[in-house]
Amino acid sequence: MDNTDVPSLGTQLFTLQTQHRLLDTEIVKLQEFPYIDQLHLQRLKRQKLRLKQNIELVKAMLIPDLDA
Repeated sequence: MDNTDVPSLGTQLFTLQTQHRLLDTEIVKLQEFPYIDQLHLQRLKRQKLRLKQNIELVKAMLIPDLDA
């Protein structure tokens, strides 16, 4: 298997952060309207939370383990 098939952790982190920002922008836009689809908004917020959790996971993987 070629090493270029698997994106690096830095690339994954950048992609996740970009998706997170885009979702945040979409959520803010949806909240500006008084009659919004609450179910759709909840789903977007959950998706944003999952992205944030994945971002934290990738960040933790980027930090090298230190011998105590």
